[in-house]
Amino acid sequence: MRSHFSFEIPFIQNRKFMLGASALLAVLAIVGVLVRGLTFGIEFQGGTEIDFSNTGDITIEQIRGAFGETGEPDVSIQTTSTENEKGFMVRSDITDPTEAAEHAAAVAGKLNLGEESYTVTTIGPDWGADVTRSSAIAFGVAIILIIAYVSIRYEFKMSITAIVALLHDLVITVGVYAWTGMAITPNVVAALLTIMGFSLYDTVVEFNRMDENAKQLKDGVHRTYYQICNFSINEVIVRSINTTITTLVPVVCMLVIGGATLKDFAFAMLIGELLGTYSSFAVASPLLAIWKTRETRWAALEAKYGWKATKVEPVSTEGAE
Repeated sequence: MRSHFSFEIPFIQNRKFMLGASALLAVLAIVGVLVRGLTFGIEFQGGTEIDFSNTGDITIEQIRGAFGETGEPDVSIQTTSTENEKGFMVRSDITDPTEAAEHAAAVAGKLNLGEESYTVTTIGPDWGADVTRSSAIAFGVAIILIIAYVSIRYEFKMSITAIVALLHDLVITVGVYAWTGMAITPNVVAALLTIMGFSLYDTVVEFNRMDENAKQLKDGVHRTYYQICNFSINEVIVRSINTTITTLVPVVCMLVIGGATLKDFAFAMLIGELLGTYSSFAVASPLLAIWKTRETRWAALEAKYGWKATKVEPVSTEGAE
């Protein structure tokens, strides 16, 4: 039995504001990617990553100068902190393990750091190309399967608007990485794929309720698709919020106390889960309602029973299965 709502949050009445805010965030994300670019981990590009730990008062300029003397003046350097010990993460384009180890040793010697103060990881370009190709295939297959499932289970319009909301979440998440300069690693890609599933879940829950309510259309209650959409969102919004909170708890724990690998995954998941919850009612459902209202049947009902045409009382669904 569904509950009787005496008050509805006006999500759909504010659809222009929500869609405008989402469009603005997406544009800022795209600008970030175009202007600042993305930093990819060596897993994608190939190269060497040298992790210096317990470096004391050594500065980035000293690290860069030491690498410059080895013939690598353009290395990428980031500060790190592990158990309150300062360090540096240095990335270079060298793919020869022997050469990379020699350069790391030379830098450590110049800065009076011991052999135990650094680790060297080198990945060849072929492996990076395989990771990139596999990631692209995974995203492509996931998109196709989502479109197929939602189209078969509900309708094609729902699958397209679900994909738009999903891309909204991914684009903004990637934009955050562009603006912050954080590296995109395979762990981040895994998080993005997980975000796709989370975003789709909330959207499908709303679409399922909208589909059921549209089939039970009754005279005198929610008669337009905008009204059905808004009522359906209100029916499931508490469930969506509860799901988000419970899934964010372990993600925040990983972000706060996890290691570097877990933090890569957790940061992307934190952004994606928040966006996934938001986009389900702020992007996917409003876009679907706008599209559906252009259909002959719903356009006629909107003209006759829309919010501007008449005051509509909340629907009573007592006794409905």
